[in-house]
Amino acid sequence: MGNPQTLSLFQKSSRIIVTCKKRLSSYLKQEIEELGLMPERMFTTGVELHGTMQDCIKLNLNLRCASQVLFSLEKFRATNPEEVYTKLLYYPWETLISEDGYISVTSNVDNFTVNSDLFMNVKVKDAIADRIRRETSKRPDSGPDLDHTVINLYWKEEDAEIFLDTSGHTLAKHGYRKVPGKAPMLEALAAATLMASKWDLKSPFVNPMCGSSTIAIEALLLATKRRPGLYRNNYSFMHVKGYEKNMYETEFKKIKEEVIEVPGLKVIATDLSEDAIYVSKINAAEAGVESLMEFAVCDFESTQMPSDPGIIYFNPEYGERLGEISELEETYARIGDFMKKKCQGYTGYVFTGNLDLAKKIGLRASKKIEFYTSQIDCRLFEYEMYRGSKREVRAPQKQIDNRQ
Repeated sequence: MGNPQTLSLFQKSSRIIVTCKKRLSSYLKQEIEELGLMPERMFTTGVELHGTMQDCIKLNLNLRCASQVLFSLEKFRATNPEEVYTKLLYYPWETLISEDGYISVTSNVDNFTVNSDLFMNVKVKDAIADRIRRETSKRPDSGPDLDHTVINLYWKEEDAEIFLDTSGHTLAKHGYRKVPGKAPMLEALAAATLMASKWDLKSPFVNPMCGSSTIAIEALLLATKRRPGLYRNNYSFMHVKGYEKNMYETEFKKIKEEVIEVPGLKVIATDLSEDAIYVSKINAAEAGVESLMEFAVCDFESTQMPSDPGIIYFNPEYGERLGEISELEETYARIGDFMKKKCQGYTGYVFTGNLDLAKKIGLRASKKIEFYTSQIDCRLFEYEMYRGSKREVRAPQKQIDNRQ
């Protein structure tokens, strides 16, 4: 795998793979471009680019839709686990990992000689530890914790690549949600659905049936440019030889200074459950935005809608049992009636994993945007709630069409 390397990892550039959940890669690509970096390839669960470890630090602190930021160390060919072990034994791990450090290994393996990713995790860990012990007479500790140095193996058929996972714990959780509540939406997914919406980050944002308020909080974080890196202070890149604290502090200072105020912004979260609103306030306080939100305990039909139109966003339950489905059919129908009667001028959104229930809303969606949550095929339905009748709004266009 090459000669022992004398350059610090922080002095090199390499291939970077930023992973994400299914159907989030287009939003992730947009985020990366907004940071001034150049994606080279987008695929189902991630984006590829070329950059440095300093770029990885920037990505880790800024990205809302990402899961992991992987920095490529070496590519090689291998036909079986012993070949992987042998190849990794030649990599100069002692220049990357301290002999009194701690390593954990993750992997994504698709090779007919291996039945378990866990088996390869152990194989990779053994190669790293054996190499460091050979060079330093000591070996680092290892285990499943992801809060120190994390190494990732990608191995498909005979193509293998070893990465430094610069993130450690997933970036998809943004760090402020101390009390998750019932069936909460993953923060990265919530952020992506907001990016997919037509919200201008200034008009009112109303989130009835808010649960633990992940959606409403993420809306405020977007509007005020609060980045996920504000809520976390430990990443895998901090546990690599050559890391200097100022590398992180420079990027942290940037995201702290980017936070803005949005005068007059209304973000409203309501729920029938007092517990849900209690949990919402705890999470909003952790995110530093509790004072910027309005909360109310009420049925969604009693939500006070601002007169200036904006966005109304529902994330109702999907239902699993027959009795629940029957009850939820009525709820979805009520959501449709509420948007039609009380939300004129607004753009409405309903995120659901039950496409049959969505039909009960009784409104024609202008968009059906595809997402996943866990393994559930979901849609973000968009509804344009016109003031007056839709016929009146579209009349001028029809006149133009008739003249052609």
